[in-house]
Amino acid sequence: MEFRREKIWNVEVQNGKPTDFLEAIDAGISNGLIAQTLFCANPHSLAVARRDQNFLAALRSADYLIPDGIGIVLASKLLGGNIDQRITGSDVMKAIAQRWNNQTGKSFFFLGSTNEVLGKIRTRMGREYPHVAVSGVYSPPFSERISDDENHRMIAAINQASPTALWVGMTAPKQEKWVREHRRELHVPFIAAVGAAFDYFAGSKQQASKQLQNAGLEWLPRLMREPRRMWRRNFVSTPLFLYFVLRQRLGLLPTESH
Repeated sequence: MEFRREKIWNVEVQNGKPTDFLEAIDAGISNGLIAQTLFCANPHSLAVARRDQNFLAALRSADYLIPDGIGIVLASKLLGGNIDQRITGSDVMKAIAQRWNNQTGKSFFFLGSTNEVLGKIRTRMGREYPHVAVSGVYSPPFSERISDDENHRMIAAINQASPTALWVGMTAPKQEKWVREHRRELHVPFIAAVGAAFDYFAGSKQQASKQLQNAGLEWLPRLMREPRRMWRRNFVSTPLFLYFVLRQRLGLLPTESH
């Protein structure tokens, strides 16, 4: 399936309904594709990518770059595009779990977070999606750089488990850069970097209500819970994102904006 791509500042985001992405992912798996990748675009990630060329290259390398953030939807409207809904990593992970629960032979591997969170994910998967096997989990070190030996162990564990989908929750931009660097070593049909989706799925962090999400205010509860971590995302990255989108609207961006 070919998706229409919309240029939002420094990346091209795909425009499609959630079911479109699910069908495309399943079609790729049926056709024997390996290492299809899905990443999430939001104002903060695009702002970080402006000064991190490896992260920018990772976002641009994704087979599916989804509009994860109301800011992307608003930018699309401002630029005359047609993206009309946000699709989060959590949405994709739960939708695929539900879809594959009606099939046979599908499995997940979860890479990231803590052993406690991974244990809760296993429990919920077994309770709600019993026909999707959890073929493995791995909690990597919480460090900026992962050693070569640790990378070898992680990749070996994933390939030995042979999952249908690998979910990576190591936070951005670490997770996207890791996937881009190692995707050719991973014998996995589908790989998605979904960040906080692990904590939401495990119940370790509470996701904003649907009312707040629909109003574009999902960030507010997170800011109140984690002000030291979230202030830069909301008060630095978001204004920077809007500034460059307005420049794009006025035709003031160069062809390649870094």
